[in-house]
Amino acid sequence: MPPTGGDTTLNRLQLTASVAQLQPLRHTPAGLPALDVSLAHASTQDEADGQRQVAVTLRAVAFGTLAERLARQALESLWDFQGFLAQARNGKGVVFHIQAFQPH
Repeated sequence: MPPTGGDTTLNRLQLTASVAQLQPLRHTPAGLPALDVSLAHASTQDEADGQRQVAVTLRAVAFGTLAERLARQALESLWDFQGFLAQARNGKGVVFHIQAFQPH
């Protein structure tokens, strides 16, 4: 069963990634700026007493002034992102909801 609003279960993601794709800035029905982006990450991670090369492209979304700021960034620019994961609206996969970002 999913946690309820008062649950203190942790859902935080910190990711260093480059901006792989920016969709045009749009607005929600409530008039809030929204931006759909793709983020690309590649690194070497420690796992099971060894090194593992990892690469992932992740769907992400930003809202409000954060969306407007992110829309002005160059493709392939590298950032440190913070936010949380949620199920995509179509029920297929997950989306990273960006709550903050700063230069890497």
